[in-house]
Amino acid sequence: MARPVTTTPPPKLINVARWLWIASAGVGMARFLAQLFDRETLVSEARRQNPALGQDQIDAGVNGGILFGLLIATVILVAYMRLANAMARGRNWARIVLTVLGAASVAFGLFRLIAWGSGIAADFGVTMQPVDLGATVVTTVLDASAIVLMFRESAHFRKRVTVDSTFPRS
Repeated sequence: MARPVTTTPPPKLINVARWLWIASAGVGMARFLAQLFDRETLVSEARRQNPALGQDQIDAGVNGGILFGLLIATVILVAYMRLANAMARGRNWARIVLTVLGAASVAFGLFRLIAWGSGIAADFGVTMQPVDLGATVVTTVLDASAIVLMFRESAHFRKRVTVDSTFPRS
């Protein structure tokens, strides 16, 4: 017989961190989708990389790439949502995974911003559209904030789910 389990709601800062992770994943997915649905750029890039291919082959490759990209973006969004919810329930392993992913995201975002601001990116022919720049700033701030909030409430991860003692154990 299964024992009823009760949980306490997460502290406010943990709940905010959960929604920051989900928002960051959503912004990242929106940026990715904007790039993914720029079909003209995808076709021209495919043509530049494979000039010997016919238009039908390029179209098929771009269509397959878009479909695969949508699948990957959905998997990543669902994974972030599940990790954020597990973290909010007090799972320390989820906090660690989110910290590693978030730290990598913050480092990459800062690298992109520094490269853009210093002109190094332009020297290598890399351009950042204003929407891409804005999304980088937003996701970097969201991820850094979520990491800080998770560690401000470390006590939440030392508590575990409590078992209601009014029911007999089997």
